[in-house]
Amino acid sequence: MNWKLIIIGGLAFWLVTNILGLGVTGPIIHEAILDPMYKATETLWIEPLRQDPPDMAAVMPRWILVSLISSLVVAGLYSCLRKAFEGPGWKCGMTWGLYLGIFSFVTLLSYSGVIALPMTIVLWWGVDGLVLFVLGGAAMGWAGERFAG
Repeated sequence: MNWKLIIIGGLAFWLVTNILGLGVTGPIIHEAILDPMYKATETLWIEPLRQDPPDMAAVMPRWILVSLISSLVVAGLYSCLRKAFEGPGWKCGMTWGLYLGIFSFVTLLSYSGVIALPMTIVLWWGVDGLVLFVLGGAAMGWAGERFAG
């Protein structure tokens, strides 16, 4: 394992996915498209998210920590597998992100068979993850190649 890649690449992945998730896909997907569905399924969500407006300050510390740990795991797995990909770092990372996004999407679809989530939520979460993983993966691959060798 390449620890520099895990730290630097993981931080790059985390920054890109969080900046785009909070600033772009969050407002479009979660606050606009899915908001009516979230309200219609409010019993599924934790208390801070049931408030109107949702208490994002209550959930952000956990979301930030979990996303940071997850990003380091994503980069750790990438550091073990990156030689399987060809091309410049950004392209290798983007390919890894695409694979992760597809795997995540399929996993969400499997949960739809046991959790009472409307398929619209599942599909939009899958699209969101796919976009963020591809772009975050490209940033991780670029940063890993540039700064971690």
